[in-house]
Amino acid sequence: MMRRFYNGHVRTRHTPTVVLLDLDDTLFDHEQSAREALRHVHDANAAFTAWPFDAFEATHAKVLEELHLDVLAGRRTVDQAREERFRRLLAEAGASAGEGVVQRTAVSYRQAYQAARRPVSGAVELLAAIKPRARIGIVSNNILEEQQGKIALCGFESYIDVLAVSEAVGAAKPDPAIFEYALRELSVPASEAVMIGDSWIADIAGALAAGIRPIWFNRSNRPAPAGTPGVSQIASLTPAAAVLDVIFDTNTPSDIEADVRCASA
Repeated sequence: MMRRFYNGHVRTRHTPTVVLLDLDDTLFDHEQSAREALRHVHDANAAFTAWPFDAFEATHAKVLEELHLDVLAGRRTVDQAREERFRRLLAEAGASAGEGVVQRTAVSYRQAYQAARRPVSGAVELLAAIKPRARIGIVSNNILEEQQGKIALCGFESYIDVLAVSEAVGAAKPDPAIFEYALRELSVPASEAVMIGDSWIADIAGALAAGIRPIWFNRSNRPAPAGTPGVSQIASLTPAAAVLDVIFDTNTPSDIEADVRCASA
């Protein structure tokens, strides 16, 4: 880390030796994979077809979020949570479905999701660009086996130095403990790391609580919460060179002066 002076202003430059990244919807395109799987289930099941897909998807997301907390807490397995998810959706659709229908629907969704898995555009290229300059860690809330499968499928394995998954670590974002675990495994202080992720609560607030500089991956141009100035944002992982500029804080002097003027206005 170094200080530079521009037009009488002081700006602290941050050159990380470690880049931590979220996995789902940062490197791995969970949202698109899930949407394709959900569309498959929606169109194939008579109980769902009368339900407009946007509303069906919104209800699915709400139920998924509730049950994912059970999975992270160890109250349900992933398979149990998936079946319960579709049990609730079938009930919401007014279908009197037996366990066989629930199980078949859950299996159909899982198969479609597996077939649709893919990385976020530019993810592999970005990891390849980071690797010569910093070590890389993944910090993710999920089941270890699930995340290992995504990493292998997407071709991320050779770039990753540490994998910190909530099931294995025993702590989930935004708890600073999971970030601290990754830092210990990499033998670096928080001041030498950055964290990139799409979730403000889990990734950005969690990183800040752990003393790590965060970078918000904000693909949908959402507004940042009030009272949280100074958090860098990226809207895409491409081009990699532009993302590296944000990670390694390599703005030109004119850029820095513009940043200072905006901050002072």
